[in-house]
Amino acid sequence: MKIAVVGCSHGELDPIYDLLQFIEAENGVKAELLLICGDFQAVRNNADFYSMAVPPKFRKLNTFYKYYSGEKTAPVPTIIIGGNHEASNFMQELPYGGWIAPNIYYLGFAGCVQFRGLRIAGMSGIYKHHDYHRGHFEHPPYNNSSLRSVYHTRQIDVWRLKHLSPIDIFLSHDWPTGIWEHGDVNALLHRKPFFRDDIQSYRLGSAAAAELLEQLQPNYWFSAHLHVRFAAYLRHKSGANTRFLALDKVLPGRRFLQLLDVESRSDEPLSLDPEWLCILRNTDSAAVPSHAPVFLPPISKPTEEEIAEIRATFMDTFRLPENFERTAPTLSEEQNGSKPASWYSNPQTELLCKMVGLRRPFGAPTSLAGMHLPPPSKNPDEIVLDDDDEMVEGSLSKKTETSAPIANPDEIPLGDSDEEQQNE
Repeated sequence: MKIAVVGCSHGELDPIYDLLQFIEAENGVKAELLLICGDFQAVRNNADFYSMAVPPKFRKLNTFYKYYSGEKTAPVPTIIIGGNHEASNFMQELPYGGWIAPNIYYLGFAGCVQFRGLRIAGMSGIYKHHDYHRGHFEHPPYNNSSLRSVYHTRQIDVWRLKHLSPIDIFLSHDWPTGIWEHGDVNALLHRKPFFRDDIQSYRLGSAAAAELLEQLQPNYWFSAHLHVRFAAYLRHKSGANTRFLALDKVLPGRRFLQLLDVESRSDEPLSLDPEWLCILRNTDSAAVPSHAPVFLPPISKPTEEEIAEIRATFMDTFRLPENFERTAPTLSEEQNGSKPASWYSNPQTELLCKMVGLRRPFGAPTSLAGMHLPPPSKNPDEIVLDDDDEMVEGSLSKKTETSAPIANPDEIPLGDSDEEQQNE
């Protein structure tokens, strides 16, 4: 099975799907699944900009809104995670994952699904130690602080993921800390010399992702975030091996896409993972919207009896229903003028909570009336991107350089002049 992997998409789906269709037409290579490693920017309308932490010059609709409205449909099943440039109000509608458009599935804060018999897990956001032990307390209307903390990785999600049995593929936006030791770090520093101090001090990347990498030991781990392609091969003490690949952002001439062969185990379409559903249910008591550190009691991995109970609840049918529903207005339905978004309850989340027996992880927020776009501000957590490029607009040239279609193995400057606040 051919799987396509993309780094930071920044709302630009048309160039990605156009490129995949070009590769199929020119080389006869058809991707059967697309994985996108965060900074997806699922902006549905102008109101969503009030919930996205990007400088004003990057508040652009790009092309996702066409897939949300139904004007276009993703030509290949697509699985995504969130990064640090997201319409967080939309992502928070689906904390446990769900369809954000037909054929485009979001894994949630953390999640695990199956496709063709492969187990694919991932976590959204980026790691910041000062928010790591808190609950998911944020909700619209976001202030200047919660607009950023909302996408910071939380310990409860990492804790849940640690209870998974072996998986095949893992997605994170951040790189696992220390992964550079297993690849060509000199070539990386040649491309991004600004990383040197943070590599030497072990501040580059996510400590939480490093813990998961050590425990889960997946066959493949894909990341984005730092706007550079980097491959590594990690040999674990257990004898297992992980092939790591980080990819660039979607721009002409950048290595943002990789096609690889992964052996499938079945013909099953995208499906929920019964073990993950058990983990969500068994840990629901810890899912509290707390500003304070959240207590995580010791638990065991799901038992066979618990998994059998979940199977009975779902009548042993875990295929994801095509139950996408628009909650926010489409761009054409949006009233004139840029107004703050409303809070929307998502039927997909309500259904999953009812079937698995979960509480909602946070309550409906107060009215959003009177909210204004936050002014640009200096954030001590930001990575300065000095790329000498702009966010991609429109379709990419058919000559866009990608990595070869055949598979193979707070402020940090990225050397990008696009000033994207990459690591808030």
